[in-house]
Amino acid sequence: MVEGIVVVTGASGYIGSHIVANLLKRGREVRATVRDASDPERVDHLRALDISYQGSLEIVEMDLFDTASVDAAIKGCSDVIHTAASVIIRASNPQKKIVDPSVIGTQNIVDSIERAGSVKRFIHTSSTAAIRPMEWTDGQMLTSDTWADDATVEENPYGLAKASAERIVRNWHASQPADSRPRLVTIHPCMVFGPPMSPRHLRGSLALLMTMIRREIPLNLPMQVSIVDVRDVAEAHVRALTDGEDCGRYLVVAGDMMMHEMALALKKQHPERKWATLQAPYLLALIAAVFHPKIDVAWARRHLRKKLYWDAAPAERELGMKWMNPIDSVLSTTAPIFENGWD
Repeated sequence: MVEGIVVVTGASGYIGSHIVANLLKRGREVRATVRDASDPERVDHLRALDISYQGSLEIVEMDLFDTASVDAAIKGCSDVIHTAASVIIRASNPQKKIVDPSVIGTQNIVDSIERAGSVKRFIHTSSTAAIRPMEWTDGQMLTSDTWADDATVEENPYGLAKASAERIVRNWHASQPADSRPRLVTIHPCMVFGPPMSPRHLRGSLALLMTMIRREIPLNLPMQVSIVDVRDVAEAHVRALTDGEDCGRYLVVAGDMMMHEMALALKKQHPERKWATLQAPYLLALIAAVFHPKIDVAWARRHLRKKLYWDAAPAERELGMKWMNPIDSVLSTTAPIFENGWD
């Protein structure tokens, strides 16, 4: 491993927390940024992490919209792993709640990196949402050459946010002198599962699992779920500090399951609980989408019944990644939830 301070933005988040844990196990000096250092749900699980060798953990407050706090967080560091972003898929004001935090925040990060002059490696957390176009064919495999260029704030604000933020990173990087700019890699996870460390982590990808745990829907949608373990996502970020191609764009996807297959696996592991294991017919799911507060018919027509695959071979080949089984990732998610009474 390289030496120097590594800044992890969004360190209280699901992916950020596991990246911090991974780095501390390797004995790195970690500066973890959080929005509110007085919030126990953001910081207690970070302070409880094991620290190996000569590693250290410093928790600092940072607001992505406050350039002074961003500068203070990045000053003097050798590495930046930027995970901080909104993980909301839909909102009443998607520009303000979803797009701006990613776009403005990422612009402030790269500006601060340029001002700091000390950063040698920059890893940016993107998403499959930055790659997946709104229109795709059943059974299609997407590669890292694809962009969500058709995303709009009205139809796909999360995809727009992730693609726009990545464009900012890559355009900035291309504008810097080749002999002095930091190494850049972007990591693109799909739906992320695995052990949550805080109740804050039950949002985002795990919101789908929580609807199943709480039986908020009587039938499962006929929906494919692309899955990767949060520990593998963290490992990919850390490996990318030194491995893989400069300017690399890596999909991190282990496999996929249908939603009702997830439910059946959960029922087998937790037979004492009630689970909705049947799959809704496609037409019934379309009708339900009319009345659902978080999805709509257009989304349902694009996603339900159709299969989409991702080429994660470059991450396997160039980062040396080996993926946890998707079923194991799903099942390992529930133990902390039940043990801590987060259900």
